[in-house]
Amino acid sequence: MQHLVIFAYFAVLLVIGWIASRRIHNLTDYYIGGKNLGYWVAAFSARASGESAWLYLGLTGLGALVGLPALWVVFGETLGVAIAWFLMAQPFKRATDDYRSITIPDYLVSRFSSETSSARTPHLIRLCAASALTLFVTIYVSAQIDATGKAFDNFLGLNYYVGVIVGFGTVVTYTLSGGFLAVAWSDLFQGLLMLVGLTVLPITAFAAVPAGTNLGLEVAAMGNGLISVWGPGGFTFSNVLIIISYAAIGLGFLGSPHVFVRFMAIRGESEIRMGRWIAVTFTILADSGAVLSGLLGRYLLVGTDGNFSSLLGPNGEQVLPELVNYLFPPLLASLFVLAVLAAIMSSIDSLLVVASAAITRDFYQQTIKPQLSSESLTRISRWVILGLSAIALVISLTVSYMYPDRTIFWYIIFGWSGIAATFCPMIVLSLVWRRYNAQGALTSMLTGLICVPLFKFGVPLIPHWGPIISQAEEMAPSFLAALLTGILATLLTDRSHTTSSG
Repeated sequence: MQHLVIFAYFAVLLVIGWIASRRIHNLTDYYIGGKNLGYWVAAFSARASGESAWLYLGLTGLGALVGLPALWVVFGETLGVAIAWFLMAQPFKRATDDYRSITIPDYLVSRFSSETSSARTPHLIRLCAASALTLFVTIYVSAQIDATGKAFDNFLGLNYYVGVIVGFGTVVTYTLSGGFLAVAWSDLFQGLLMLVGLTVLPITAFAAVPAGTNLGLEVAAMGNGLISVWGPGGFTFSNVLIIISYAAIGLGFLGSPHVFVRFMAIRGESEIRMGRWIAVTFTILADSGAVLSGLLGRYLLVGTDGNFSSLLGPNGEQVLPELVNYLFPPLLASLFVLAVLAAIMSSIDSLLVVASAAITRDFYQQTIKPQLSSESLTRISRWVILGLSAIALVISLTVSYMYPDRTIFWYIIFGWSGIAATFCPMIVLSLVWRRYNAQGALTSMLTGLICVPLFKFGVPLIPHWGPIISQAEEMAPSFLAALLTGILATLLTDRSHTTSSG
């Protein structure tokens, strides 16, 4: 019966892709749905694509591993989503409509093309943006493919590689056929599954706690710091750095292309004003539900005497499948499999379309073949999606072989950090600072691009203070470095301001 439910889910996605393909008439339709998304679709699509497998498998595992300190992720995400929807979405929508942009690099080139900047700099911004998107999107998609295999293995007992191929094949098929419309419509369907699952699960887990239990004392007895938001030892420098790493995840919502493309595609600014409440509510409910599910799952499955690692894995990422099988009969448990797959696929499809647009339009058309027709570009975009998918699949299988003890949470966060640090500081400054120029934007982008692997792999190797600083992970310091260098480069190269001041 579980396999029939999974089959029906995949069939629905393929039907959505086929229906969407009937409405693809030009490149604008394929990349941003003709700029005609309603607020329900836009809000659910933005949240579903922004969450991915780390929400169901990674954040629940973190909740089981560290307890209430994982709520800093909820805080950071909610703040990031609120800033994006309440403060950035409308000016971004207005600007992209004025520039007639259909990709993020389109917006950047239009924003920074001016008489005071070098003619080559906006072109370099387009190439750098397309290259960065291709690099980190491929890494991010490979992490999602890996999570697909783990989901099939953990929930259904199917071979990891079978799960990878089946899930990967389905999402690529409907994305190829229906483009952005198929992505957005399927995200609404998948976002609803995600939200319902993470609302029902902690409520059901709490109901399973024996009556009369002093849950606070019981959870406190399971491990040091589980019920303190500061973590073991309280308010210490080390814990503050860890908290920064958790909350900084929300920075990725301040300009990541696969999230902000929804603001380009939404029908109008009035839709943004309605959609923002849906987006923030979704974030609070789903993220809090994930953390609480992980913590309650640890209590119900491990208790104070059980072996955490043997039951839930060294990083707690087995807690969701184990908790679901503990609480629900097989048929209902299969619905949570769908929710996990929804979290994964809603990110893969969005990322593939955004990266395909970057390569096909922002690199191939704009720099090599400007005379190509819309029909030719749409056809090439599909081939690009197929090629990127194949590369991501190879990376995923290679990582699974070389790093069997990898965690979904931090594997995905590395790709997310790369996208965020490269684009978000630049998008923020482009919207709030009129003086911000092309040289500053290029500096921000290159700094973010370089700093993510530097802080991830280089800083921990520095003697003495390197391992301490690395507790903040790569997102926050890379974002800050990109922001500051962009400001500095603008101040140093803003000739018009210097001339007028003199």
